[in-house]
Amino acid sequence: MNYKIAICDDSDADRQFISGLVSSWGISTGHTVQISDFSSAENFLFHYAGKNDYDILLLDIEMGTMDGVTMAKKLRCDNDTIQIVFITGYSDYIFEGYEVAALHYLMKPVGKDKLFSVLDRAAAKITKNERVLNLKIGGEMVRIPIYQIRYADVFGNYVTIHASDELTVKMTLSELEKELDDRFFRVSRSVVVNLTQISRVTKAEISLNDGTTIPLPRGTYEGVNRAIINMR
Repeated sequence: MNYKIAICDDSDADRQFISGLVSSWGISTGHTVQISDFSSAENFLFHYAGKNDYDILLLDIEMGTMDGVTMAKKLRCDNDTIQIVFITGYSDYIFEGYEVAALHYLMKPVGKDKLFSVLDRAAAKITKNERVLNLKIGGEMVRIPIYQIRYADVFGNYVTIHASDELTVKMTLSELEKELDDRFFRVSRSVVVNLTQISRVTKAEISLNDGTTIPLPRGTYEGVNRAIINMR
């Protein structure tokens, strides 16, 4: 596989060190990696605007004018597939990752084995994002990238899939679940939710990145949180 990987860090030494590790990962796994490095969030966004085709972003949190979390939020406005890995010297930022669906946090100094493991996970998620759901609706075959599905709910004999569009198809929720993967969790008898789309969980409801709220039945709060942790 070919991967375009961006490294954004305001430390020249850290960028060079991480770039060397990424190159070693590519050699050890047989992947072809094209590495670009940027010294600031503004520098990355300037280049990204012209060609937004990066697969993986290794992003320092503590930078100059614009920090890594702010940059990631801007990036997520039009890109929900790039795999974001935060790099930080502090553990205070971990909960910031929910809003931008960060894959992982790496603490400085970054270890080779840790980075290799995270890059393996990123590559696996990229492969997952290529999967599509094929549905027959109104005599047509409709193809939906699975990563675009935010949630699905059932009413009677029909399931409504909430993705870039809303599509309703005659099937059971159990039948749909068989076509999905471990990013999805059944929060009730009538709703399956994409764990990567969750921005907040309380004991009463789940909030998704698009502002949708889904009621959470009593007793399922812990299960949802465990599923999120295991998925990450």
